[in-house]
Amino acid sequence: MTDKVAAAVEALNEKMAGADFSGSAKFVIEGEASIVVDGDGARASDEDTDVTLTADAETFEAMLTGEMNPTSAFMSGKLTIDGDMGQAMALATAFA
Repeated sequence: MTDKVAAAVEALNEKMAGADFSGSAKFVIEGEASIVVDGDGARASDEDTDVTLTADAETFEAMLTGEMNPTSAFMSGKLTIDGDMGQAMALATAFA
């Protein structure tokens, strides 16, 4: 796991601490790695999940730091979603 991915996993665990997210989601960071978020927290993994969100590293980082709203990223085509849209929306709420 690269330092960048480890930092992203740590940041996601901080963001998700106490969040009401009961599903599972996978962030595919193009050219980098995949990170799974579920009730156990965030970890570098490529396992099957309820929803998969795909973005380039720049978009993912902007969403993680709060510079970009996940909904805006989706509406502008910078984020693609495959799977349960309800889980994606719940995850976006947890990011707020």
